[in-house]
Amino acid sequence: MADIQLKDLVKSYGPTEVLHHIEGDINDGEFIVIVGPSGCGKSTLLRMVAGLESVTSGEISIGGRRVNELEPSARDIAMVFQNYALYPHMSVRQNMAYGLKIRKLPKDEINRRVEEAAEILEIKQYLDRKPRQLSGGQRQRVAMGRAIVRDPQVFLFDEPLSNLDAKLRVQMRLEIRKLQQRLGVTSIYVTHDQVEAMTLGDRLMVLNGGYVEQFGTPIELYDRPASVFVAGFIGSPAMNFFPAELSGGQAALPGGGVLPVASAHSGTATLGLRPEHLMQDPAGPIAIEVELLEQLGANTLIHGRLPGTDLSITASVPGHANDGTGSIRRFSVAPELTHLFDPATGKRLED
Repeated sequence: MADIQLKDLVKSYGPTEVLHHIEGDINDGEFIVIVGPSGCGKSTLLRMVAGLESVTSGEISIGGRRVNELEPSARDIAMVFQNYALYPHMSVRQNMAYGLKIRKLPKDEINRRVEEAAEILEIKQYLDRKPRQLSGGQRQRVAMGRAIVRDPQVFLFDEPLSNLDAKLRVQMRLEIRKLQQRLGVTSIYVTHDQVEAMTLGDRLMVLNGGYVEQFGTPIELYDRPASVFVAGFIGSPAMNFFPAELSGGQAALPGGGVLPVASAHSGTATLGLRPEHLMQDPAGPIAIEVELLEQLGANTLIHGRLPGTDLSITASVPGHANDGTGSIRRFSVAPELTHLFDPATGKRLED
């Protein structure tokens, strides 16, 4: 087991800096998810921790030991890739045992570790099959088994579920989380899927353009996003944003609505409202001119615009709805569930 420290990490390719002064302490046994859009530097950061990318400046420590100059094999980490990286000519057993054979472990010890990992992952019946005889989910279990048998200090996951269908992804992410809790190994997991991040991570590091926007628990990021970017990225459906004028604890919206906010700020701000926090209220200050309904069964998404504007807004209401196009629905929102951001910097305005 090991903790990990990322200290002022910078990564450049020639004159182009792609990761900017990354800081973060990861506790022993913690499951950290690095999340962000494509091209934000997630996989580059993970590969730096693994030793597959060099560090331009700054320091990476694992278990209190600086690892910047160490080869991947000397860092005591195991990595699970997006494409499984299994040897097609080897059986499942041989794939899982290969790294241990390279390390010249005794045959009895190799067999014990492979059998134990196969038991944990429920793939004992597949040990003599070739990868081509397995489903995508089974191949991913084998890839995880290959990591488990190494008994590393750190697990690194690089979008391991992106090749699976939606239903299997849900199943596998739950299994990965249960597995990590059972083994207690410090883990870093990269994904662009915010739902996956929210359900897996003890804490999330949100990257945007090579910068850390926020590093905190899923609930911290959901309840108090540090920026418009985090607010819009975390949560599904995405947060609504509007320009607003603040005065006397109220926010005036385009189109005429005025609603209370938990802030003493005055002047122009960006107001954020989560669709699930909009409560149906015939006398509410927020009006939605309905354009489209998404019937999801347990709830309905109402998509529309603020009347008299071209500003889109989405509300999530329980159960079914049958509003016609052009009809008006009214909503209110509790002041403590409103979010305010500086329109120039995008940073959260503190209450």
